[in-house]
Amino acid sequence: MMRTAIVILNWNGRHHLERFLGSVTVHTAAPTRIIVADNGSTDSSLEFLAERYPQVERLRLDRNYGYAGGYNRALQLVDADCYVLLNSDVEVSEGWLEPLVAMLERDPEVAAVAPKILSYNTRDTFEYAGASGGFIDILGYPFCRGRILSHVERDTGQYDTPREVFWASGAAFCCRADIFRRMGGFDADFFAHMEEIDLCWRMQIAGYKVMVEPRSRVYHLGGGTMPNESPNKLYLNYRNNLAMIFKCAPAAQRLLAAVVRPMTDMLSVVIYLAKGDLRLAGATLRAYRDFLAWHGTLARKRREVRATCHTESRQIYRSSIVLRYMFGRKTFGNIM
Repeated sequence: MMRTAIVILNWNGRHHLERFLGSVTVHTAAPTRIIVADNGSTDSSLEFLAERYPQVERLRLDRNYGYAGGYNRALQLVDADCYVLLNSDVEVSEGWLEPLVAMLERDPEVAAVAPKILSYNTRDTFEYAGASGGFIDILGYPFCRGRILSHVERDTGQYDTPREVFWASGAAFCCRADIFRRMGGFDADFFAHMEEIDLCWRMQIAGYKVMVEPRSRVYHLGGGTMPNESPNKLYLNYRNNLAMIFKCAPAAQRLLAAVVRPMTDMLSVVIYLAKGDLRLAGATLRAYRDFLAWHGTLARKRREVRATCHTESRQIYRSSIVLRYMFGRKTFGNIM
């Protein structure tokens, strides 16, 4: 049996711990450890845990290092064979953990595995950030088995088959601890957003697989730390996505993205401006500015990443989901 640790990163999320942690303690059997790593909260999260859940371990970080840096620092202190990184706004269900760990135990080539992620508020619908496994298209735009751009599907069991995917959602991310450490963990410079996709990409070109196991089912609230319409969230998504492509993509894909992505992304800026949303337009432009300023650091990281390349991912969609969406193909089953 793999020694398993569930690690929940928390930042000022007492309200989420009050609402969701109970499901984790009820549906997780010993000897699996449950750990809350606190990212420098200024609310009463730690006091609440000590009083309400004394059986849950607590790690205190001195400040907010974001999702990527916070997990990197916390996991250095956790001795386990298998890490399960769980957002504080996720409700788990009975039997959720065992299928994830069993998949790692069965296949040593699997580095990470995701559960099926459903919406907490609309429980028969896939959740935007994960659904039943994640993919990217040739331009680097993420999508899911169950969510294409803004279109989210109802779950009718259509994606209940385990399969290889491109990325596992950071909302519920199960991985081998030794491979996580060997890959250097998340890119802490990302702070938050896209770091799990970046890590999954690096795992794949190093020769490992990323899987989804829909027998495991969790429910994600979403937008728990940053609201979905937050300019900062949009900024991090754009900046980190561009950085990830620069670091990880093979030369032909990187060249295509360098030519096409500015045009499609600037079209988004025009749409934001037409709607009068100067904050989102500004966030996109800042993301490009800071990505370009990052060039020297990213060039070094690319050399390091591509030096570990044994293969290219077979899970990249070799077309554009934006074009497919425009022509009415709005479900995963219609494009893959």
